[in-house]
Amino acid sequence: MRTQVKRSLTIVGAFVLVLVGVFALGAFTGEPQGSEGATVAAGETRLVREDSHVLGAEAETGVTFVEFLDFECEGCRAAYPAVEQLREEYAGRVTFVARYFPMPGHVNGERAARAVEAAARQGAFEDMYHRMYRTQGQWGDQQTPHDELFASFAEDLGLDLEQWRADYEDPATAERVAADMADGRALGVQGTPTFFVDGQPLQPRTYDDLTDALDAALTDAPSR
Repeated sequence: MRTQVKRSLTIVGAFVLVLVGVFALGAFTGEPQGSEGATVAAGETRLVREDSHVLGAEAETGVTFVEFLDFECEGCRAAYPAVEQLREEYAGRVTFVARYFPMPGHVNGERAARAVEAAARQGAFEDMYHRMYRTQGQWGDQQTPHDELFASFAEDLGLDLEQWRADYEDPATAERVAADMADGRALGVQGTPTFFVDGQPLQPRTYDDLTDALDAALTDAPSR
């Protein structure tokens, strides 16, 4: 039986305030006219690229949960516990994918994404992903760049700091973040967090909206 924690007013409130009105997708067709982003290679989609970051292990069912996120977004931080709960509940059955989508006006949003991507180059994507959400109160919603704070996170995680700094400033890292954003815009993403369950956009108001969508996708999975 699911606990009341999963249906907490904090999570539900975050979904209502952040997600309602964010989408203007209408009927989702997958490839709107005028789409941006790089060409989709064989075996890829704009939702999941070969270099997309998977949280945990890939599932053999083929069912995916994709989030376009901004580490500085308070709504993303509020949804983070729910996503973690989903990962625990659906471990081995659903592939969870994180895509960068730092929003304009967030001084540290793009920096945080580059910090996480630089950590990913040393195999520490998920460690830095968690660190960003757990420390958002220290650096989020501020007009001061927090490059050195992010460097301290890399040092705390035991990363090669010189290499991390080089990757953080590498134009290729910024391009990697921008590529995720381009895919998001092509898919109609207008705000964060934006969720896609098995390729379909989802506007959840409760935790059960998320689990219902995943359960339905899993029910359909064997028939593929």
